[in-house]
Amino acid sequence: MAAKPSESLKTLSIIHLALAGTILAFGVFKFVSNGTFIANADPDDIFIYVIPVVAAFGYFMSQFMFKKQLLAINKIDTLTLKLAKYQAASIVKYAFIEGPAFLAIIAYGFNGNALFLVIAIFLVVYLFYAKTQSKKSLWKMCP
Repeated sequence: MAAKPSESLKTLSIIHLALAGTILAFGVFKFVSNGTFIANADPDDIFIYVIPVVAAFGYFMSQFMFKKQLLAINKIDTLTLKLAKYQAASIVKYAFIEGPAFLAIIAYGFNGNALFLVIAIFLVVYLFYAKTQSKKSLWKMCP
């Protein structure tokens, strides 16, 4: 944990940027190297069922775990401890979004199904949105 609150928030921003940038770079690499963009829902493809379920699970779990970990922060905790708990909660939230996004991109790489790439794009957009929501939660937590 960083010594100053501004350093802690800067560290969290760097972590967020690294996670989002990695997903974006991997997605662009897979799209360029795959060269296909098939809009076909093959019912024999197991990924057509697994990827949306995993993406929805990651989305809801990211919200649930973030809120649960924020509720564990006591008002009497020091600012440093509050920021450490907030940082841990944010990283868990980002991880629940990043995992399904990577899985969707990997599935896209296997067969070029556009649905998987679209799901990954939506998860990345939510990851960026989650950062702005996290900032609002932080200001509520530390008046």
